[in-house]
Amino acid sequence: MHAQTTSPLFLPEPVLNNVIARVCNLHKSFAGKMALQKLNLNIQANQVLAVLGANGAGKTTLINILLGRLQADRGDISIFGDKAGSLTAKRQTGCMLQVANLPETLKIKEHIRLFQSYYPNPMDYQQVLEYSGLSDMQNRYSRKLSGGEKQRLLFALSICGNPKLLFLDEPSVGMDVAARQGLWQAIRDLKAQGTAIVLTTHYLQEAESLADHIVLLKDGELIKQGNSDEFKASVSAKIIRFCSPLSSPLFAQLPAVLSSSQSGKYVTLQTSDTNQSLLALLTQFPDVEDLSVNGAGLEEAFLHLNSATLGNVLPNNERRT
Repeated sequence: MHAQTTSPLFLPEPVLNNVIARVCNLHKSFAGKMALQKLNLNIQANQVLAVLGANGAGKTTLINILLGRLQADRGDISIFGDKAGSLTAKRQTGCMLQVANLPETLKIKEHIRLFQSYYPNPMDYQQVLEYSGLSDMQNRYSRKLSGGEKQRLLFALSICGNPKLLFLDEPSVGMDVAARQGLWQAIRDLKAQGTAIVLTTHYLQEAESLADHIVLLKDGELIKQGNSDEFKASVSAKIIRFCSPLSSPLFAQLPAVLSSSQSGKYVTLQTSDTNQSLLALLTQFPDVEDLSVNGAGLEEAFLHLNSATLGNVLPNNERRT
């Protein structure tokens, strides 16, 4: 086991008793460009940890190092008291990566049975089917699966070993609403059973719905961590949403409005002073309907912390995966 370094980012006792993986002062570069630097992180049992960041922030590099697929340039990593990529770690770890190819000549049940055979204590076959929502298609060949169905199969394979540590890299891409909800429930059930789950996603509603703890990477550095409410509290602006046949640029000129966007007949304004903006809005445009005021969401916090343009904020019904 590697020597551990005390860090202010490490969680204090007694939570440390649930920590199954530790990262201390991790550094990694490619061709002289820093991909991860000064990274300290704990991964706990019974927890969904969401790792967020823009493309190139270092999320995939971090997962590959934790899996032992890449070697760190500097720093200490402990997974189940052993080094990353060790047999001890592999036997207790499951992983669903963004890019994966499967033999097209095998049926779903054959894929699952094969992956179960790799582990000393695999998850029950019927339980794997239930969690992945594949019970009704276990005799289908993988070449005949849609994109969302293939994602469900990849999730099934990631849990075949009954993992205590599960990495999910953009797991719901291509899934319809029902399949996504089923996946989310499976993740919650696995967490309740003690599994530590590391989730990366660009679908911030997914992180907001599932994550107990969130870390945000920017240019390879951990710039903030906390729960969803703590992230949202970092943005003082409020969101005003209403229905109007007029275009959003008209409303962008209202006092204290920071940004405006439109989806169909719904307009979304981000404001630094709710009372000032509302008074002007209702005075100048008294015919607006279906008006609501809410605090900033995780997406607004994400953009704010990444110093993105606030005008790029998307309303809820325009969120992209």
